[in-house]
Amino acid sequence: QVHVVESGGGLVQAGASLRVSCLVSGRTSDIYALGWFRQAPGKEREFVAASSWSGTPFLYGDPVKGRFTISRDNAKNTMYLEMNSLKPGDTAVYYCGEGERWTGSYYQGYRYWGQGTQVSVSS
Repeated sequence: QVHVVESGGGLVQAGASLRVSCLVSGRTSDIYALGWFRQAPGKEREFVAASSWSGTPFLYGDPVKGRFTISRDNAKNTMYLEMNSLKPGDTAVYYCGEGERWTGSYYQGYRYWGQGTQVSVSS
């Protein structure tokens, strides 16, 4: 089993930057990729970005292309989502999911999820 814990969310103003983290533990040798999704109140879960543990392949959702960047620290078993030029529309709970194969934006392909971290962007 793989355990996933997100952290780093908070309240920021529009235009600011924020970095959220996804720490994995347990059977990390089974991990192929991690994906970020977000869910705003009253909306369905939306794909944000995904990356294999090696760095490729990777994929970004259209709403965040050019603003968000995924990075990894394999030694710390952590994947980061660097979010720049944040907008009020980015307000959501951000979830990290673990996949044993490449699933990209396919939500159902991820096996284990964290509890999420709240990101709020004020105008």
